[in-house]
Amino acid sequence: MNTICMRYSTPTMIMVLALLTTMGSMESSAQIRIQKPAGEKVTIQLAGLQPGTDAQSQQFMQTLRANLDRSGWFDVVPAGQGEVAVSGRIRLRGNELQVEATVVGTVNREQYINQRYHQPSANSRRLAQRLADDIVEAVIGYRGIASTQIVFVGAVDRHRELFLISPDGSGLTQLTSDGNWAVSPRWGATRRQLTYTGYLNRFADVFLVDLETGNRSPLSAQSGLNAGGAISPNGEELAVILSKDGNPELYVQNLQSGRLTRLTNTQNANEASPSWSPDGQEIVYVSDQVGRPHLYIISRRGGAPRRVTTRGSENVAPDWGTNGLIAFSHRIGRQNQIGILDPQSGQISYISDPRGGDFEDPSWAPNGRHIVVGRREDFRSDLYILDTAGDPPLRLTTTRGDWFSPAWSPQ
Repeated sequence: MNTICMRYSTPTMIMVLALLTTMGSMESSAQIRIQKPAGEKVTIQLAGLQPGTDAQSQQFMQTLRANLDRSGWFDVVPAGQGEVAVSGRIRLRGNELQVEATVVGTVNREQYINQRYHQPSANSRRLAQRLADDIVEAVIGYRGIASTQIVFVGAVDRHRELFLISPDGSGLTQLTSDGNWAVSPRWGATRRQLTYTGYLNRFADVFLVDLETGNRSPLSAQSGLNAGGAISPNGEELAVILSKDGNPELYVQNLQSGRLTRLTNTQNANEASPSWSPDGQEIVYVSDQVGRPHLYIISRRGGAPRRVTTRGSENVAPDWGTNGLIAFSHRIGRQNQIGILDPQSGQISYISDPRGGDFEDPSWAPNGRHIVVGRREDFRSDLYILDTAGDPPLRLTTTRGDWFSPAWSPQ
């Protein structure tokens, strides 16, 4: 596994650790959760969970261990050493994998999980991901990311197609076969739908994909450019960049009526990459109206936008996370870093890589802790997962091709 030694600026650590400590302290009256700062790990032992000798049971154990490691909250240790112990058994019965799992605190004697799980044996990875998420939620206090998905663009040969992958690197699946360019994928309000910009008709149109049925339909096919389609958190509107009236401008389209509302009017400039605030009341986007691309925030109802970046030669690809923070790609000198903006205070801090390489197209995980990015170095682009609490980056893609423009699914 490739890792990169990362450097985190102090303001970023203060801002994100404060957020994560708050998240980690959530608890119900019925359960005592283990509370630690985001950078500190809970030790967990898996030795008591006994797998069968079949391949599916072994794969389940490998997947469970990998996803607990990647969660950022746990350190898997040998038997007798953990603050949390997982016990039970994994058995293959016909075409079904059955798991009995008990999770207890070895110090506080709290029983976090005592449950039976089952799935078709072909879904052993998915079952392990579900248990990993349940452990994170029961012990720490919020949902894990193992069962989420990441959509991204893959450049194989001359084409650009969409692919899906799990955060542990498994389940790489090609989603489109347009034989053309598919770019800028975004998830809808749920994991059932996503949007992307495609060139099926030789021009850039925004398409909607229903992942349950496989159906695809055009969402925006105005004359000229249709790009950057982002569905609002309530699923009722689409933020989209259109050039039907001249240069590219930011519009909001009602998905039921099709009615368009133009939000920007910047002659001789270009807008791009809209992303909704968690409450759906504001949109962050990119504009080069001052000669270089910077980030602006505008109300869903329109009005005067406010510029929120001033430094660097390029600030692009914003993603407004459910944690209220905006991740974006920030260029200083010859390197692209990942910036993190608090839109309330205006404070910006950075995640940088001292070895070099360009980090681009960030997308927040729904847990508000991890970010998936494209990392370009030596004429190749791969996906990496960054941990804002300090764990080393994890390389997500290892197969041939160029992989970029990732978007992390909702929970």
